[in-house]
Amino acid sequence: MQNLGLMKIRLTLARTKEFPDGSTLRGYEFKAPLDANGHIDADAWKQSRHLCRVRRFWDGNDETGLLLHRPGGSWAFVYDIAGGDDPEAGYRFGAHAFLPGEYVSIRDDDGVLNTFQVASVQPA
Repeated sequence: MQNLGLMKIRLTLARTKEFPDGSTLRGYEFKAPLDANGHIDADAWKQSRHLCRVRRFWDGNDETGLLLHRPGGSWAFVYDIAGGDDPEAGYRFGAHAFLPGEYVSIRDDDGVLNTFQVASVQPA
């Protein structure tokens, strides 16, 4: 099977009221196929979705799940594969480039929208 551009992307919490300097102890690490411009490649994801895992780390509490491409083109992280919990939605993930220093937002399962900075992108 070809590599399909699978990358390991690390996001860390950007500045918030509670964390004025951000936090490297809160964030996400996930694998996704990226195109040459750093965008998630939906076609390559279809071929490698079983490899597109996510780890949410939050002050020592980790959850693992999958990167999901939902109907309509949006992206989300899902931890409860059986479908009992709401997924965490990436805000405009399809339009954002996952390049170090860029910012992305994720709405957690409680409906809170947090901003994260792309800390690193490296081959998976």
